[in-house]
Amino acid sequence: MSNNNTTNYDETQIQVLEGLEAVRKRPGMYIGSTSVRGLHHLVYEIVDNAIDEALAGFCKNISIDINKDNSVTVIDDGRGIPIGIQPKMGIPAVEVVFTVLHAGGKFGGGGYKVSGGLHGVGASVVNALSSYLEVEVSNGEHVYYQRYERGKSCGPLRKIGNTDQTGTKVTFMADDAVFETLEYDYDVLLTRMREQAFLNAGITIVFTDHRTEPETKTVMCHEGGIREFVGYINRNKENLHPHVIYFDSKKEDAEVEIAMQYTDSYNETLISFANNINTTEGGTHEIGFKSALTRVFNDYARKYNILKENDKNLSGEDIREGLTAIISVKVTEAQFEGQTKTKLGNSEVRSLVENAIGDKLAAFLEENPAVSRTIFDKALTAARAREAARKARELTRKSALSSGSSLPGKLADCSDKNPENTEIYIVEGDSAGGSAKQGRDRSFQAILPLWGKMLNVEKSRIDKVYGNDKLMPVITALGAGIGEEFDLSKLRYGKVIIMADADVDGSHIRTLLLTFFFRYMRPLVEEGHVYIAQPPLYKVSRGKQLRYAYSDKQLAQHLEEIGEKCEVQRYKGLGEMNAGQLWETTMDPATRTILRVELEDAITADEIFTVLMGDKVEPRRQFIEAYAKTVRNLDI
Repeated sequence: MSNNNTTNYDETQIQVLEGLEAVRKRPGMYIGSTSVRGLHHLVYEIVDNAIDEALAGFCKNISIDINKDNSVTVIDDGRGIPIGIQPKMGIPAVEVVFTVLHAGGKFGGGGYKVSGGLHGVGASVVNALSSYLEVEVSNGEHVYYQRYERGKSCGPLRKIGNTDQTGTKVTFMADDAVFETLEYDYDVLLTRMREQAFLNAGITIVFTDHRTEPETKTVMCHEGGIREFVGYINRNKENLHPHVIYFDSKKEDAEVEIAMQYTDSYNETLISFANNINTTEGGTHEIGFKSALTRVFNDYARKYNILKENDKNLSGEDIREGLTAIISVKVTEAQFEGQTKTKLGNSEVRSLVENAIGDKLAAFLEENPAVSRTIFDKALTAARAREAARKARELTRKSALSSGSSLPGKLADCSDKNPENTEIYIVEGDSAGGSAKQGRDRSFQAILPLWGKMLNVEKSRIDKVYGNDKLMPVITALGAGIGEEFDLSKLRYGKVIIMADADVDGSHIRTLLLTFFFRYMRPLVEEGHVYIAQPPLYKVSRGKQLRYAYSDKQLAQHLEEIGEKCEVQRYKGLGEMNAGQLWETTMDPATRTILRVELEDAITADEIFTVLMGDKVEPRRQFIEAYAKTVRNLDI
């Protein structure tokens, strides 16, 4: 306890933030961050309001426009936000929606039966974090308009015209005093809009980017709903049966839709939604789906003697290998665990999903014996591979114990054992590994050299991972296990940094490692523990002057600043740098640049890994053609 009395702490130090001041003071509490991710969140909030109108059955068309100046316009043909005077506040309801936190039609007032936005902060938060926001409401008779600047109205709601249409139009400009950038990523936003179009069958969403020449426009309408969603996800995979399996069920104030299809992949893709919100941490709907799926398949296998009397039941992991499934539930009172709304807690939803799967999947298996047999053949093969992996894992552990060490021989460990302080560099090649070991700070930096190409896990089951001389050292060094056994609490290093050459081979190694982390250690990526080192491409020297360039643009700047008569060395590999140079440019926390690998969207990540590392050549060719013009640092 401090005895410093130089600063008084009394009632005058207690601040009360009125209106939307709290949002501007702490924007991260409401939208996660002020980076481009938070910027995108503003669009999601306004679009979600339009989607809620669609869920209520009053909206069929939604348009989203990124304007040339990076403002955004969202228009829907719903009922239009009410314009009458709100009794408690004494101002028009539309103004309440945009200026008061926790205000809206989603708190049991009868405005919405089903809604994702239960916290009532969406529109007001967007308003607070925008330099200006304009709203137009059409109520079937008149058009009303109001403008706000940084959350405060610039004048009363006023009538500006007549109309026989209904709906809401919102235009906002994110505040450059709040956000690090105002540049929206069209592809990231498109992924979210496409997701909403799949989840709301029959709704038309038009997304246009006016910043490009010509403008980029995508029209989305999916009458097949989540059935089409599964087909879209599996378009680059080999499907084991042509038609998507689909079930739906309703009970009182809840309904569930399930669409699923098996592929020849070794990975499962299970995506769940509650009231159109992606529940990335799962919840009761996922638990119900998994338990019913495992029970139904094992009951069928016993009934038809696919599993013999002495055989063990198939595990859920075996049955879900290669499965792509979408679970979408809509409930009147959605109970989400935590502010992030990524885990559903409604207990009644579990039984609803279990009953839907239990009855309808059992009937499907009975009616489609050929498809059933194909799925069971894959599950049985997965079970054998899992057993082989278990034996290989036990053998690996015994080998480590007998040798007296559980860590790989090539690992140069650090002295600090607190994961909050430590980091491990996974380095391409023994030569670079040697330099990294000499140049590192031994107190908190560990070095694990790798050599040669490692296993492409996209084309391999987990049993092939164990015993692989390239991947096992990584698994052992990190200490958290893999697959279903992965335990983030056992991770030995807080940062896992991939350091490879800045060439095609280095890029391949990074992609192989990232594929492995995504498929078998996904929480490692989701929780932000994986980084990419950024070694320099050039060394520029003239006399005693020495600079490093990390891009061609930076090289040009250095040449302009210190003169053309310079010696320029192009680093082809990490091994060309000595220990001191490697430390100074790539490993010293005070001067280095490392890129954190973030998982913006699991569906998109799954697709990219499937395209880049999967068996199909045509999707990979199309990917290369699409991005050839934007590639950087490609060795010729």
